[in-house]
This record gives sequence, structure tokens and C-alpha cells, in this order.
Amino acid sequence: MVLLPADTLFRPGPPTPSRARRPQAYRTGPAEERHAVPGRGALVFEIRAGDRIEVINDEGGQRCELLAAHPDGRVDCGLLGWAGDCAAEGLRELLASGEPSLARLRRALDRRGIDLSLARAIGLFGAGSRAGEAVGFTAQGAGVAIVAAPGPVMDFEAQDTATPLTVKITRATPRAAGRFALPDPLADPLLDLRVTSATAEAYVVKAGEFIQILDVDGRQCTDFQCFDARKLDRGIVNPLDVTTTRTLMGHAYPNPGLHAKYYDQDFTPLVEVIQDTCGRHDAFAMACSSKYYDDIGYPGHANCSDNFNTALAAHGVPARAGWMAANFFFNTGIDAHGVLVADEPWSRPGDYVLLRALTDLVCVSSACPDDTSSANGWDLTDIHVRSYGAGERFSRASAWRATPDAEPIMTRESAFHDSFAALTRDFVEYRGFWLPNVFPECDAVESYWAAREGVVAMDLSALRKFEVTGPDAEALMNWVLTRDVTKLGHGQVVYSAMCYPHGGMIDDGTLFRLGPQNFRWIGGSDEGGVWMREEAARLGLNVMIRASTDQMHNLAVQGPRSRELMCEIIWTAPHQPALADLGWFRFTVGRIGGAEGVPVVVSRTGYTGELGYEIFCHPKDGKAVFEAVFGAGAKFGIKPMGLAGLDLCRIEAGLVFAGYDFSDQTDPFEAGIGFTVPLKSKTADFVGRDALIRRKETPARKFVGLEIEGQDPVFHGDCVRIGRAQVGEICSAMHSPRTNQWIALARLDVAHAGPGTAVEIGKLDGHLKRIAARVAPFPHYDPKKERPRS
Repeated sequence: MVLLPADTLFRPGPPTPSRARRPQAYRTGPAEERHAVPGRGALVFEIRAGDRIEVINDEGGQRCELLAAHPDGRVDCGLLGWAGDCAAEGLRELLASGEPSLARLRRALDRRGIDLSLARAIGLFGAGSRAGEAVGFTAQGAGVAIVAAPGPVMDFEAQDTATPLTVKITRATPRAAGRFALPDPLADPLLDLRVTSATAEAYVVKAGEFIQILDVDGRQCTDFQCFDARKLDRGIVNPLDVTTTRTLMGHAYPNPGLHAKYYDQDFTPLVEVIQDTCGRHDAFAMACSSKYYDDIGYPGHANCSDNFNTALAAHGVPARAGWMAANFFFNTGIDAHGVLVADEPWSRPGDYVLLRALTDLVCVSSACPDDTSSANGWDLTDIHVRSYGAGERFSRASAWRATPDAEPIMTRESAFHDSFAALTRDFVEYRGFWLPNVFPECDAVESYWAAREGVVAMDLSALRKFEVTGPDAEALMNWVLTRDVTKLGHGQVVYSAMCYPHGGMIDDGTLFRLGPQNFRWIGGSDEGGVWMREEAARLGLNVMIRASTDQMHNLAVQGPRSRELMCEIIWTAPHQPALADLGWFRFTVGRIGGAEGVPVVVSRTGYTGELGYEIFCHPKDGKAVFEAVFGAGAKFGIKPMGLAGLDLCRIEAGLVFAGYDFSDQTDPFEAGIGFTVPLKSKTADFVGRDALIRRKETPARKFVGLEIEGQDPVFHGDCVRIGRAQVGEICSAMHSPRTNQWIALARLDVAHAGPGTAVEIGKLDGHLKRIAARVAPFPHYDPKKERPRS
């Protein structure tokens, strides 16, 4: 027997396996599939005898129509073991609506010869169905199933939003173990090429055609390289050059992600990125090479560079020891010390990047052979390449996931997108929406002055809306929000924080009271809705929380002349407040264009620090609302405002922004919105109350304003120092057109947060360059909020 030293900890038994908790997509077995059906959307999928289909009502209250059809196109719900018990009116209405998102469904039905004109469906769920309620079926034979989540155009007062359904399928015949089924092609493919594990394949694409590079099983890296085919014909071998690309695109050391375009060293644009469902890629490293493996003790290991050489030889491309590449699904970054670091990819089964060829190309794609690290999730799998004709049309989009387990939602356009697109081409992706950033004839500063002195309009449709209804709606909102919801009257709006039990913020937003047990929460994130649903389920509350973001888009009209403009276009019924009488943080239900016009909800709220309103409408009415606002606004000199101009207004007015001014590591006091936590007057308990009491009694940091000397710019994340010690950091910063001075919102140690305290903002390494500043009253503009109250 070997005796261990007395101070040695002995651990009996075998080792325990590494089992990280992962999103559901990674846990799906070879016989399982999961599909999302959006509210007012539908899905068609193939079924075979013995397949088990489960339809889940994600948020509750959503009707479902389920149909099945034989391979010859005959509709027969008996294929699912049930009889059709209702007319498929909801699905027919959706298909007749012309909704672009249903175009693929229409093509699929036409291709299979399925006629729904007289079809009957299985009706599932109803207005009172609970979140998570599910119904299961077993396929009796081969054919297709159609699942629809129908609903009328949302009535803002009835709060009858359409919400998603989830379809889970357990196949009677599983796929090959560990291999996921490829998603349907985006259109009719010209090329369908499998790049098997640890190999590379070359292929030719014509100018204007699209290239879709898919990660079949998830967490598998692929290097992409391409050449101008015309140059190759002349013996000029200029590959896609990442140094040229990041220089021209203005990202010398980008965070993981993709550039909009990729160039060769002659500045010739080769490809542009159209869609990306993963969202995190390497944009600066080389493809793996033999030297990499030699140096880590694996001589002779297969590598992407050698595989490129083999695949490209037939196209006359000389071999190289190592190739530059666009590294799709490769998760690397540069840490705070300048070191290149890597981890397993973020990509999931079926994730893809869609490119468009800007000239005739010779391309090569690999399925990375690295099994020596987590770069491919320790499991080498395949990559698949498809190409599509130049005549196809694909919207520019990247994926948005509300939670790690959620299905991806591609970036969408708001109801006002086409109207704003006539004024600018500068759109940025914000939380799953394309929103205007800057206008060529009205830059950020000009729109700032228009907001301060006249009137502006901006698209805020990306705000998340949730309909909270039911007997326990008030109890839930009073529990999850810091404000006292019981004091909120019908027609009133209140601004509140939403916190976790430790006091860190989930979100901030506004709560509308539409009735005794009817509320609408409008915040910045999907996490708020998820949290409310989780708390309601945990407490057993009788309440539904249903998303209405895609049913209610909103245009903000802000500025001292906004009331004059709004009074010209908003009609309200006698039982609703007239626009001219609408008080601060109140709302009214009205119409644009008279008593029979476009229905809208108008609130006297905003994000600029000025008198202002927000108009909420159904997306189908977006153009009419935009035209009414800008038509009536012409005589008031209305200007469009994008996100860049909005940022100037909100920072100066001290209005906080998630990710910059607060996070789940920040409590409302540290975010400068301690007024949303009435610890003395709110007698009911709420999430995080005990932690917030403790944090208020023993504060460590304080949210303050800074006035900065000189014209050197400062930015989010810059350190704030006194002497050598860091005492805080910049949260948001701007150059104020009003004072011609740089100002900032910052979070400082309470010991140095007093007004007038001299501090320095560190640049470079925080010590080599210092910019003098002093703590100033907060907010910098209209601290008594007299202008929005006016």
C-alpha cells in the first residue's frame, strides 16, 4: 500500500466526465427535429409513418391549424390520426395576405399540388390555452404536414397578438447517428457540394451568384478562399486578402464577426456577405497549416492549407505553405493583452453564411481537420456548399436569438423601413431590426438640433413589446418591476427597472395600463419577456405573457413642435384623451385620418429629453403613418433622425442605454435610475428588493456626469483615474453640439463621485495619455425634465 502525505487530498473513484450545459440544438438526438412557426406564419414539413409530431403553444393563447396531405396532394387529416374539425380559414387568410415570409410555403404547396380552397384542418388550442400547452400526433403514412399560427391583425386594446408555436418531431427512422438533416435550400440550387470532414473542395461561381456555406452538424470550422477568375486566366493569382479587407473596412483588429465585403490585394471586391445565422467568426487569422501542427507535436497532420493546395491545383493556383482565408464558424479573438485566443465555435446545426459573388470566382472551402483543440468542438464533421442563381433575391440579415435555446430570427425590416430607405442607405442592425443610422441630407448633429428646436421622427420598432393579461397580471408586474404598479391608473405609463434577485438589472422600460388586469410592457430586450414568463410559471400565477413586437411597430415624433404636428393628424374618440390634453407618461387610443382612419396608440413618451410622442401601429399601416407624420410635419421643418442622432440626445439628457450604462452587474442606483426603486413607499415585495436595500445602504459606485476639457474624444469603456488608481469608467460619451464640449456618463467609486471632483480619463494604456475632466451635475441637459413635461 502506498501512503500519501497527510496533507494530500485523496479523491476516490473514477473521473467524472465533462458535461457542459448546452442549448437545445446541441442536445437534439438523431431522431429529433425542432421547428419554429412564427405568429401569423406557417410551416410545411415531410412526415413518414410512425413519426411523432408534437405542437407546443409557446406563449399561450395562440390558435393553431394543423393539416396533412398525401404525396399526391390530397388533403387528409386522417394521416395524423385525427379528423379535420374546422375550416382552414386562418391558413387561407395568411396565404391570401401576400406576406413575403410565406412565399416559400406557397411554393412548397404549389410544388406538391396541394389545394387548400376546401381543406379542413385540425383546430388546436384557443384564447385560454396556457403557455407550454402541447398536443401530440402520430403519422399514419407518408406525406406532408402543415402547421399554421393564424390570427387577425392585432387590436391594440384587445391585445390579441399572434405568437409562435414550436413543432417537435421524433422520427420513426432516425438519421445516421450524430448527423443532422440539412435545411431546405433557400432557392433552387445550381451547386450542391458536400465537403467531407478534413478535406477541401474547389468550385466556380459566376458574378452575381450566391454562395451558401453550411455547417451541417454545428461547431465545425470552414476556411473560405476565392480568386478573381479573369485574373487567374491571365496568370494573376490574387486571393482574398484579409489585411486589405480589414484595412478597407476599417477594422484592423475586429471582434469576431464578418466584414461586409472581402477584397484581394488590388482592392478588387470579391464577395459580399448577405446573410449570417451564426454571428461569430474569425476575421483575421490564417487557415491552419502544416507548421501549426508541426509546432504543437503533430507532424504530418492534415491541414486546411495543404487541402487548399490539392483542391486548387486543377485551377492553376500555385501551392502555398499557408493560406489567408475568411474563417467561417472559427471562434477566435484577441484578448486584452493582445494574445490570439480560441474556443469552440458558436455555430449550430444548419447555420450558414450566404455570400454574393461580385465577379466570376474560383472558390475553395474546407472542413477543418483540427482535432487537437476545441476549435471544432472535438468532433470533425462536414461542411456543405450550395450556390444559387444571380436572379434570386435574398434580404440582408444576420441571426438574432432571444435566448440560447431559441430558434434564430433573421434581421427584419420595420414597417417604416421602405419609407426611410428612400432617405438613406445607412442602416445598422439593432436587436434583429434594420434601423436608420445617419441621413445624407440630415446628419446626426442636424437631427440633434431639429429635436432640440423643432421636430424629428425616428424608427424605434426594435423595442420589445409584451401583452401581459389575466387575473394575476397586476400581481406579476408588481413582483417583477421595481415600481409600485398598483398605483398605475388606466391610461397611464410608468418607467421602471426590472431586476434579478441579486439586484442586477435585466432591462428598463415602460409599462402601459390598458385595464384592471391588462398591461403592455415595452423594453429593450427579449430577456424581459422570458423572465416574466419564468416567474409566472414558478409562482403558478394565472397570467399570459405574449410578445407583440412584430404586431406593433412604433415611430417616435420628438421635439418642441411635436404637439402641434400630432394634433393635426391624431383623431380620438370622446371617451379617449384628446392629443392636446395628453399628459406626460400617458397614452391614448386614436386614429390617423379621422374616425375611419388607421388605428394607432399614442403615448407621450420618448428617449430624447424633449416633449415627444410615440405612435404604435400595425406593420401593415406603417407607410400610411409615416406619410401622415412627414406630410403634416413639412411646415414644421420635420427632419428624420437615426440612431446616431438619437444617441446624442439621450446621453445629454441622461437617459441610460443597455450594454453601455447598465447590465446584469449593475443595479438601478448604479445606473442613475434609483428613482425607479421606491423602497419606502412600495409595501409589496418584488424581485431583488432585499439586495437593493443592501446595495442602497452600502453603495460602492455612483452614476455621474463628466465634463471633459479640450476636444479629445472619449468613448465607452475608457478608464477614469485619479493618480495611478482607476476609480471608474466611461459608460456613454458624446460631443455636445449645444455646449461644444465633450461630456460623458460614468460610473465612479463613491469616494470620488462628488460634484466638482477632478478626475482624468486614461487613453492608450490608461497612463500614457490623460484627459482632464470633472464630475458634473447629472443629467447635463434639463435636469428637472421641464421640457418633456411642457
